Amino acid sequence: MPAPLSQANAITEWFNENSSEMISGLINIVIVVVVALVLRAVIGRVIDQLAKRMVSSRDRLSKTRAAGRIVKSGEASRGERQRQRAQTVASVLKSVATFVILGIAFVTVLGQIGVNIGPILASAGVLGLAIGFGAQSLVQDFLSGLFMIAEDQYGVGDVIDAGEAIGTVEAVTLRVTRIRDLNGGLWHVRNGEIMRVCNMNQDWANAVIELPLDYSVDVEQAKEVIQRSIDEFADDPEYAPKIIERPDISGVVGIGNGAVTVRVMVTTQPGEQWALGRALRGHLKSGLDRANIKVAYPVLPVTGAGAAQQG
Repeated sequence: MPAPLSQANAITEWFNENSSEMISGLINIVIVVVVALVLRAVIGRVIDQLAKRMVSSRDRLSKTRAAGRIVKSGEASRGERQRQRAQTVASVLKSVATFVILGIAFVTVLGQIGVNIGPILASAGVLGLAIGFGAQSLVQDFLSGLFMIAEDQYGVGDVIDAGEAIGTVEAVTLRVTRIRDLNGGLWHVRNGEIMRVCNMNQDWANAVIELPLDYSVDVEQAKEVIQRSIDEFADDPEYAPKIIERPDISGVVGIGNGAVTVRVMVTTQPGEQWALGRALRGHLKSGLDRANIKVAYPVLPVTGAGAAQQG
């Protein structure tokens, strides 16, 4: 029998003997790929639905808490920020799910075509353990950033106090937050190192003004003058759109050092408390001057010759 014919017969016999196993292997591979793609699509859809529900529930919660307190002009910006945050979280979760699903599917396919996946799994376990020990801070930063974005603790443009770094947030990633302080310095703060955050730009803010009046001033008369002054300020078209609740006199909050301290508070839109506070202080100063109401001067301790003469 010629050699080519014998080789053809050998190939045919091998194919006949292994055809069923090959077909079943191909079917298994197709099933694994299809299941992986369907599972990826289903999980992606679930994550999108959860993100939409997070946005809608946050909108309802904000409207409930903000009734009579948050102006409508800020609702659009808050809603857009919530949608962006939800999209960021959903994108990260879908990327992680895709990596895990396709990785498992790839290893399963290798097993179906006869590759020994034992060493691969062992190597992956050792590599994962090494990464877990060597990149603990990176994982901590990543998880902290993910929860920070999901909980909307702060965002770009907010003024926050994150410990030593106090200023305006310029960028937020899953690993670091960049904060520009009042002096222009740019702080790069790892998310895992932020233990607590004070957000001064979320929903609404208060401008607090304390007026140290002279001890001899009639407090009731001073309150009438202050009330007229803050009413004029609240009715000013330049400042009225930035005010959520009209300024209010809290009353006398301190007596000492030759002064009677009266506190005035005004609820403003987020981020406007500092500018409105400065403007209101100037307006109150003008009103007190017109009514000849004295502002207290600090009582300095008497030393040297003056103390000897008093003695």
